[in-house]
Amino acid sequence: MFAAYAARIDRDQPLSGLELGERPAPEARPGWSVVDVRAASLNHHDLWSLRGVGLPEGRLPMILGCDAAGIDADGNEVVLHSVIGQTGHGVGPDEPRSILTERYQGTFAEQVAVPTWNVLPKPRELSFAEAACLPTAWLTAYRMLFTNAGVRPGDSVLVQGAGGGVATAAIVLGKAAGLRVFATSRDEAKRKRAVELGAVEAVEPGARLPQRVDAVIETVGAATWSHSVKSLRPGGTLVISGATSGDRPSHAELTRIFFLELKIVGSTMGSKDELEDLLAFCALTGVRPVIDEVLPLDRAREGFERLASGEQFGKIVLTHG
Repeated sequence: MFAAYAARIDRDQPLSGLELGERPAPEARPGWSVVDVRAASLNHHDLWSLRGVGLPEGRLPMILGCDAAGIDADGNEVVLHSVIGQTGHGVGPDEPRSILTERYQGTFAEQVAVPTWNVLPKPRELSFAEAACLPTAWLTAYRMLFTNAGVRPGDSVLVQGAGGGVATAAIVLGKAAGLRVFATSRDEAKRKRAVELGAVEAVEPGARLPQRVDAVIETVGAATWSHSVKSLRPGGTLVISGATSGDRPSHAELTRIFFLELKIVGSTMGSKDELEDLLAFCALTGVRPVIDEVLPLDRAREGFERLASGEQFGKIVLTHG
């Protein structure tokens, strides 16, 4: 079957290890389901995999892609939860939790195999492309906001780095949930787009906000960390799920953290139950993922290049069939 896969690891030029071509189709096995992929979306996790983060050379070649929506063997339209082994379904009792492509072949292919427990019904209100955007970036944003930040309607939130998949999701979800959302971006066009999506104001990174916020959604890391901490009200919560600009800020703001009793919460992906809630939320409210571009699978390299450039606003989706 045709697939986009990591053939080599290159920490400095990750796209040099990306190959497009034929790979073995997945085989059915007890407790697992084979799904015909209709749409799959790109995440920064795919670029990190090409750099060897979470993917050692001994597991190559590895088909990339965490997210997908498609058709199962019974003809049902489905969405995949890409966290494997979280509850032990389909894996050995001692196997640690992992994300697709860390141990198991991913979704940038005509077919993918996952534990049957990881297969969820796709709401008919969502297209395959829309549904394929939800299981990583949008689920991450959902968990950050509603599980880990603990915000309620009327609260204020700062979302760093508008344009990225998680950040864009947090703006849209926050607006739909009645939050007062602020956003940052270095790019004027992205700041304008953030306001169009529901942010009350979008500013340059580091700019002073009109008010201190109840929570910060942080995925950028070192470049925005100090600003995130300084933007919180006393007792506020900073939720971090990524560090695309690096994980070693020059100013950790430790004094401010303990003096103002701020909370720092790490967040990774989300549970199957949270994904079910997110799917239902989108179906019922009309909220839809922001899609930057849809490409056929054989043009996957273009999608990777756009993601690596940071020019996208929202999700990049690869389709097949």
